[in-house]
Amino acid sequence: MFNVNGRRRTLLTGLCMSFALGALPVAAQDKETIKLGFIGPLSGGNAQQGLGARNGFILAVEQANASDYPYTVEYEVLDDASDPQTGVSAAMKLVNDPDVVAATGHWNSPVALATIPVFSRFEMPFIVWGAISPSITEQNLPEITRVTPTLLTENQPLAQWAASDLGASRIAIVSDTSDYGTGNAGAFEGFFTEAGGTVTSKDLLPVGNTDFRAIVTRLRGDAPDAVYFGGVITEAGILRRQMIELGLDVPMIGISGFYDPDFISIAGEAAVGTLVSYPAAASNPTLEKLYADYEARSFAEPTSPYTKYAFDAANILLSVIAEHGIEDKAALSAAIRAIEHDGALGVTSFDETGQTKIPVEIEIKEVRDGAWVTRAE
Repeated sequence: MFNVNGRRRTLLTGLCMSFALGALPVAAQDKETIKLGFIGPLSGGNAQQGLGARNGFILAVEQANASDYPYTVEYEVLDDASDPQTGVSAAMKLVNDPDVVAATGHWNSPVALATIPVFSRFEMPFIVWGAISPSITEQNLPEITRVTPTLLTENQPLAQWAASDLGASRIAIVSDTSDYGTGNAGAFEGFFTEAGGTVTSKDLLPVGNTDFRAIVTRLRGDAPDAVYFGGVITEAGILRRQMIELGLDVPMIGISGFYDPDFISIAGEAAVGTLVSYPAAASNPTLEKLYADYEARSFAEPTSPYTKYAFDAANILLSVIAEHGIEDKAALSAAIRAIEHDGALGVTSFDETGQTKIPVEIEIKEVRDGAWVTRAE
């Protein structure tokens, strides 16, 4: 039986849908929707790094959608909690989503080292925006590239600076046993020795260690000129606090792994006298616009040192997808390796292993009056 009321409802629904579609630009109606993935520490002690990076990633996607980009881009943002197992679960979620074309991720090197085999196995293009272990790109997985420098490129100038400008001839090394920690300890030891310095001792402890008192007591007797720490935020803050509590009042130095306000919160007043190297990004119009746009967007969180890296990583993915489409992921990975992207970091290109070729210059950050500031030489 023909249902007049049902037909009327169908016509009305069709007219409403037509009206709604007519309210959109024609180009927007025709665009295919794709997804880009982001993974980083959005909870826990390293969350500020991940949240600032996430926001840089989101800003890049939103700006693409506001332009004449050939796709409508959605984003899938996942928390790795600085934990390799959690990171792998997040990676599996992305690679099993048929709408996700490519992804960027990770501040922690152990997490990145756990997930990159997943992205490689599923042939999904993946750009590392934060993790700096050399092992990540040394594997030369075709799908994996990185826009950040490695820990080698930070430790070398830091070691040279410590031997010359800081005037330290004897330095004790404390680090964790992760790939990141052991990589830092080995790199700094080698570079500092080459610069004419002496490593008085090297202590490696498990990630999560909270009691450095026995080591600090021994180091106080050794009287080093400084202590190099090769780990990240929480342990760094605890070590520095215990150094001052036990009378080892010498500078603590390291690379950018604990350049974070949370380090100051953990160390308290003892944070004064801490010095870290940080890759200096030359100012350019794109970087200045990024910071202005970020402020205008009114994100709940401030920028982090990795906002610009995740922003450029997202824009590199967006650029190659716009040029090459979404069907051939191997072609996308090859296009990333071949790109010269003029972005917030400067002109990014990659070597044969997928590592950024942007030269690294460092500046020294120190804690003064409860905040990280650039050290005046």
